[in-house]
Parts: sequence; structure tokens; C-alpha cells
Amino acid sequence: MAEITNELMFELLKKIQADTNTLKQGQSEIRAELNALRGTMISVQQDIHNIYGILSRHETRLDRIENRLELRELAEAQAKFEPHP
Repeated sequence: MAEITNELMFELLKKIQADTNTLKQGQSEIRAELNALRGTMISVQQDIHNIYGILSRHETRLDRIENRLELRELAEAQAKFEPHP
């Protein structure tokens, strides 16, 4: 079995320190990617909110159109029963 010396311990500690630095760097990259994803999700949520607003306006507009059409349909139905010259 190899003798454990200060030089061997020093080399092992340098390797552990390098691995730790690599992990920290990877963690930093992951954190940056998560922040980018968070920004994208917020943008998508805002877009969906805007779409709901537009759909609501369209629904209101269609309701008004349907109300007008129902009035017209009633007038057309009444005209069927009136005598035509």
C-alpha cells in the first residue's frame, strides 16, 4: 500500500478544490438558465393574460351582435305574418 505523505494529501486537496470549483461554475450556469426560464414563463403568462383580455372584448362584441341579430330575426319573423301587397 502506498505511503500517505503530505504531497499526496496536497494533490488530493487540489483535486477536490478543482472539482468544487467546477461544481460551483455548473451551479452558476444552472442558476442563470433558471432565471432565463423564469423570465420566459413570465412573458408567456403575460401573453396569455393579454389573450384572455382580447377574447373577453370579442365575447362582449359578439354578444352585442347576437342581440342585434335577435332583434332583426324577430322583425323578420313578424314580417312573415304581415300581408304582402
